[in-house]
Amino acid sequence: MSHLQNLLLDSLLGTKHVDSAALIKLQERSLCVASPGFGIMPSDVRILVNGFAKNPLQARREGLYFMEKDYKSVRADDYSLYAKNENTGVIIVKTNLYLVVATYTEGMYPSVCVEATEKLGEYLRRKGN
Repeated sequence: MSHLQNLLLDSLLGTKHVDSAALIKLQERSLCVASPGFGIMPSDVRILVNGFAKNPLQARREGLYFMEKDYKSVRADDYSLYAKNENTGVIIVKTNLYLVVATYTEGMYPSVCVEATEKLGEYLRRKGN
């Protein structure tokens, strides 16, 4: 298992408030690592990368279509995109090289998912990633 895979599993899934997680390489627009069973399709990767390429206000207004679900945008700025669909949600944090993607499901605390994802994003930015 790679160092990045361990980071995802320990820092995100280890909270028990992240259902699935992945790292997407921004430059290549490709999946780098993902938690077991998290099947992000190339079309989903493009949607997430484009969510940051657009004006954040546009992403906030339009929401996000991810993994065959429509999500309402809760936050959209240059480094973070939070979106929810009823009791589930997706948190995306941008670093220099990656998008950190985390999902939560019903019964999980969205605030814990956000905090863990933002902390991992901050850690990767400090490391130059």
